[in-house]
Amino acid sequence: MKIPLIEQARIQAQVLVPLVQALRAELGEARADAIVREALGGLYRKLGERWWQAQAGADAGAKLRSNFEAFAAGGALDYEIVGETPAALALNVTGCRYARFYQAMGAPELGFLLVCSADFPMTEGFGGEVALTRTQTVMQGAPHCDFRYALKPPDRKD
Repeated sequence: MKIPLIEQARIQAQVLVPLVQALRAELGEARADAIVREALGGLYRKLGERWWQAQAGADAGAKLRSNFEAFAAGGALDYEIVGETPAALALNVTGCRYARFYQAMGAPELGFLLVCSADFPMTEGFGGEVALTRTQTVMQGAPHCDFRYALKPPDRKD
């Protein structure tokens, strides 16, 4: 049985939140957060690589939508697709259960660090082919998250 990502995140948060809080108390917020981002960033890049390679045959827009659907599984996210092409996906997250449970834990800033900060390294794992732009998140108090994925233009050798 496959456990939805939101449930995996809840389980992980029970261990990671106290650990990150202890690191912050010992090292300071900036240093602790940098260590956590670096440690988890490599993991998320590898997950992105494996996932992207497993999606052979689909166009980039369909691959990105499929990836997003995995994060939304189990009712984790309310979102609307505002644009999709074979080379891009644009969507807005209007409801985020990840944010709700980190708020309920009294650690919304750690939700951003442990959940939202995964988006960019995971995208880097998509073979270096995809760029992500995101200017706001529900986790940080915005009314919605704005995810804009697009294939990077191929390098020219003129």
